Amino acid sequence: MMAQAFPQIGLRPFLPADVPILAAIFAASVEGLTEDDYSENQRDAWAAVADDEEAFGKRLGSQLTLVATLQGSPVGFVSLKGADHLDMLYVHPGAARQGVASALCDAIEKLAGARGATRLTVDASDTAEPFFKKRGYAGESRNTVTVGDEWLANTTMKKMLAANDQPGERPS
Repeated sequence: MMAQAFPQIGLRPFLPADVPILAAIFAASVEGLTEDDYSENQRDAWAAVADDEEAFGKRLGSQLTLVATLQGSPVGFVSLKGADHLDMLYVHPGAARQGVASALCDAIEKLAGARGATRLTVDASDTAEPFFKKRGYAGESRNTVTVGDEWLANTTMKKMLAANDQPGERPS
């Protein structure tokens, strides 16, 4: 068997039993990947969003949520709110830069398109903005959001999705 540079990334639907591990991935991602862009107090307030696992689980369960796995273990997740808003995209720092976020985005963009969305929006953290820019998302507006007692900046970005059956043509 040929050795792979990275193990195969698996994708599957979110299950209620995933809530504790996804909450841990969320917190680890915020704490471990955003330190260049946000202060310790900002990261602590942001990571604390997942402390209430019941509320966190309800948020994931109310959206189209996909879980990425490496060797069967969850390492990241993405959620689509409504038809066309990418709400959450988080990858564990130990699995960062291995294509997990790209695989999750590819899948959620395809699913949104298949459900009739013509565009996707995302409120990207300063850390995630370059990732989304590379994927064809364009900045629309800068925002400041309150999380706990902290203010965090992000950018609303938008990407037009190609029509599935006729590339380049807009559905009427």
